[in-house]
Amino acid sequence: MNRTSRYSVLLLGSLVLCLTTLDAMADSCSSPSQAGNWAYTYGGTIFTPSGALPLASVGRFHQDAAGNLLGSQTRSVAGASGVEDISGTIDVNRNCTATGTINVLVGGQLQRTAVIALVYDKNGNHVRAIFESLTLPDGTNVPVVITIDGNRVTTQH
Repeated sequence: MNRTSRYSVLLLGSLVLCLTTLDAMADSCSSPSQAGNWAYTYGGTIFTPSGALPLASVGRFHQDAAGNLLGSQTRSVAGASGVEDISGTIDVNRNCTATGTINVLVGGQLQRTAVIALVYDKNGNHVRAIFESLTLPDGTNVPVVITIDGNRVTTQH
């Protein structure tokens, strides 16, 4: 084998190794890999016919290996606070994006359902998200701009 052929083989081998590593990194997320206990905050604005209302929340949830979640939050809307339960599902994609459907309940009664777009980063221990929709039990869509920031507290294996 001449010198050029050896360099070509070495270069090709290095390229294959790099692509394999990138592919493994791109496929690092799944519902089981994101399971654990999470803490989060969110903030933003609800747009009502009578005007915009600021909101914020702090909460926690447990996400199981199948993507089911259960937790609670304390939220404030225009200064009025309340404690709420949350339940729902998060469908995690291999590229570390996800879609969540979250139900908010008070006293066991459904108050609203949010659909959120998520992105996991920091080796799957941090999540950023934005509300895509917020719907009341009667089907009314409530316009919102709400972003979420969360961290995994413990993992589940």
